[in-house]
Amino acid sequence: MTRVAINGAAGRMGRELAVACLRRDDLSLAAAFEAPGSDSIGQDIGRLANGEDLGVAIASADDRGTAEFDVLIDFTRPGPCLAALADCQARGAAMVIGTTGFDENQLETIERAAEQIAIVIAPNFSAGVNLTLKLLDIAAKALGDDFDIEVVEAHHRHKVDAPSGTALRIGEVLADATGRDLSDCAVYARHGHTGERERRTIGFQTIRGGDIVGEHTVLFAGDGERVEITHKASSRQTFAGGAMRAAAWASDQGPGRYDMTDVLGLSDD
Repeated sequence: MTRVAINGAAGRMGRELAVACLRRDDLSLAAAFEAPGSDSIGQDIGRLANGEDLGVAIASADDRGTAEFDVLIDFTRPGPCLAALADCQARGAAMVIGTTGFDENQLETIERAAEQIAIVIAPNFSAGVNLTLKLLDIAAKALGDDFDIEVVEAHHRHKVDAPSGTALRIGEVLADATGRDLSDCAVYARHGHTGERERRTIGFQTIRGGDIVGEHTVLFAGDGERVEITHKASSRQTFAGGAMRAAAWASDQGPGRYDMTDVLGLSDD
């Protein structure tokens, strides 16, 4: 049975990950970590997740190097995530990364680590979202430059990065499918007198409010017709369950950087 550790265990996603782990027969929750000084250290992760003791006390991230686990899952922030990555490298454990907002140097660090351990990194671990990416690739190739493309995403008020990592991945898929460079064609805000829309741009609109778990819509607007492809998540278990599926898969893989298309068997390779 694969032993799973959760980084940022007391957070919203950390608690959801613990619940998702309990639902699988092929995974066991072996360790849970929080930032040094957190009030949650010493508490049973099960008590926080679903009100039932699991016998797994949340430990300080400083103690991560001595813990026993096969795969670590991280949905925190870039700094804590990379610290956990170093510990995974040191012990040869696989890692599942749902954290977003990395800069180029941080992404290079992840690439180098993937030469030593298996890493599944994705902006979204939902099976539905990753299927949606496939559908968007098909739609963008079919509709091409005859349709304007806009991406609209909505998340809860606590989300700290914008656009979402999923929205940016959607943009990359759309740009690749239409032969564009996202860094050149992306438009992230419009205000005032903007002039006419340039055909080959890809627009992004961001909504933040309430407790919206995650919604992404891609609008293909042509002359006389419109196509919309939407994914809506109503529970974080959507992402947590996908992350656990990735953890089970990663435990059997050799070193390399993987994503959810690999986990789901949707990769073109």
